[in-house]
Amino acid sequence: MSEEKKVAIKKIQATGLMRKLMADYFYELDKASKEGSPKVAWCTSVGPAELLLSLGFLVYYPENHGAMLGATRAANNYIPVANAIGYSPDICSYLTSDVGAFIKKETPLSLAYKGIEGVPKPDVLVYNTNQCRDVQEWFSWYSRELKVPAMGIYTYRNIGKIENYHLESIVSQMKDMIPPLEEISGQKFDIDKLRHFLSLSYECTQLWKKILETNTATPAPMSFFDATIHMGPAVVLRGNSQAVEYYKVLLKELEDRVANKEGAVEGERFRLYWEGMPIWGKLRALAEFFIGLKTAVIASTYCNSWIFEAFDPEDPFMSMARAYTEIFIVRDENFKEKYIEKMVLEYKLDGLLFHDAKTCPANSNNRYGMPERLEKKLNIPALTINGDLNDMRCYSEEQAKTNIEAFIEQLEAR
Repeated sequence: MSEEKKVAIKKIQATGLMRKLMADYFYELDKASKEGSPKVAWCTSVGPAELLLSLGFLVYYPENHGAMLGATRAANNYIPVANAIGYSPDICSYLTSDVGAFIKKETPLSLAYKGIEGVPKPDVLVYNTNQCRDVQEWFSWYSRELKVPAMGIYTYRNIGKIENYHLESIVSQMKDMIPPLEEISGQKFDIDKLRHFLSLSYECTQLWKKILETNTATPAPMSFFDATIHMGPAVVLRGNSQAVEYYKVLLKELEDRVANKEGAVEGERFRLYWEGMPIWGKLRALAEFFIGLKTAVIASTYCNSWIFEAFDPEDPFMSMARAYTEIFIVRDENFKEKYIEKMVLEYKLDGLLFHDAKTCPANSNNRYGMPERLEKKLNIPALTINGDLNDMRCYSEEQAKTNIEAFIEQLEAR
């Protein structure tokens, strides 16, 4: 039917290669978990992964597993299980869905990858509170449950200008981790190894930045919904050469699309910004809905969270401290507003979509008047969508679509 063609999502050819990389990554973790070597470290997504890699750990990211639970729409089977042991339905639904799935001994990994029966068993749990307090509570639960040591970096929050004392504190905390991590891994810390992995992470992050910036072209070659999937290697494989090679392939494909003026949305009329977390269980539905409206959602703070420009192999500890403190979620309202203003100009955006994620207040930036201030300052409209990253009980698809359609009508009237 012509209507079906109109809302078809354009396939990115590099997707097959990405799926193979992700499969290889999970199979390697599974093998290490079963054999006990190499050691496995669990790490928060914006934690000191490069330090762990330099000490010989394989690194697993529970937040990535949380996103998988959301994307496969399995999260609501597990959130009540965590609620039943005392975890509030108001806290991070990554945490509650992941803990609930662990209690039930179920994982989407076993459906996606033959032979994998569960998440890899950790030898150590390492977190950074730059995202929120919830990651500390999440890893502390596993530490108690699995009798595995947990250690964390405590980051300043709501920062405007980053001062040296912010960074020196984080450097000190990272260095304090080294002796216990050496004991767990059985390897001595080597600064040159850290430089090596940091160099790969920097190359990965620069390629990912170029990929996202292809969307400054008109029409935009990729949607926000595509980017949430293709950022997978930047999250779980940074510090590995596989991520670098993958992003070279993806960048070439998107640059070809730009050269051929091939947009992710046929007949692109409007260009929007997505502020906040994805609604994982509705990625495809929302992608198709916006295509039907000939509207391209092309930029976001979420996908940009894995651009770490401060990485410098010549000064690994200080540059890691800066990179993991510069991220959007850590900064104050003034910084965030200026950041979004810059994005609006660079990507030639017509409107702003704010996602108010019920269980993720740290990444919901609509709650203190920012949409209204930006509307006034930039003279473009903003819309807030109520929902959640994983808990679909917080999201009304009918209401969201009605509000988005009205928003597009507002853009048309302008």
